Amino acid sequence: MKDIIIAPVVTEKSAAMAQDGKTYTFKVAKSANKTQIAQAIESAFNVKVENVRTLNTKSKAKRVGRYTGKTKTYKKAIVTLRDGNSIEL
Repeated sequence: MKDIIIAPVVTEKSAAMAQDGKTYTFKVAKSANKTQIAQAIESAFNVKVENVRTLNTKSKAKRVGRYTGKTKTYKKAIVTLRDGNSIEL
């Protein structure tokens, strides 16, 4: 269960969603499904999960000088908690 959640995603959009204390965004393992993600969040943070939405991010082209490359892809989970639950990140 510990290897399913990799890290929280900290962006302006995810921080704005977390302000209400109900929706949080995490970087998760590519092989994890919604049920496994919900169980991992519930056991790691001792909260009740209402909904899990997932998406696979696409790589973006990046340049450093004359060298081009791509960013890494990862799976992102947007987790909505039940009322009265919150996560301290």
